[in-house]
Amino acid sequence: MKATMSLLLTMLLIFSCNEKPKDQISETDIDVSKTINSNPLEGAWELVGYYNYLDNKVIDSFRTSEGYRQVKMYTPSKVMWSKYVPTDSSEWFGYGTYKVNGTELVEVLEYGSEMMSKIIEEKKEFKHELIINGNSFSQIEIDEDGNRIYAENYKRIE
Repeated sequence: MKATMSLLLTMLLIFSCNEKPKDQISETDIDVSKTINSNPLEGAWELVGYYNYLDNKVIDSFRTSEGYRQVKMYTPSKVMWSKYVPTDSSEWFGYGTYKVNGTELVEVLEYGSEMMSKIIEEKKEFKHELIINGNSFSQIEIDEDGNRIYAENYKRIE
């Protein structure tokens, strides 16, 4: 009887020591998808192609040309992009801030390359419809009537 009682007490002690405190949080208690990156645009992206629209429907799509590269990088509040066109000696880059408001991406450029600075003098704020799908996104140019004109399509590279 004493042996049985000792065995039961030992087992009870072992199991009670392994129980985690109620206020301790384990990794499985946290929704990791929300803690890793609450900003889905944060990271580095490369342009892979375009869509042209007519009556808000894609009528044409094409990939970037051989050797052409356009990369965008987003931090929590800043954006910077650069473009390399092998057949063009002009430099193309821009830097500024951005915000995502639902399905709208608003970039406000502070400065850019010589060519881009001329555009920024006329227009600093660029608004696009934004569609994010995991590791890809599209920024869609909208006309004054709210119709889609064209989209730049990006894939995540980091």
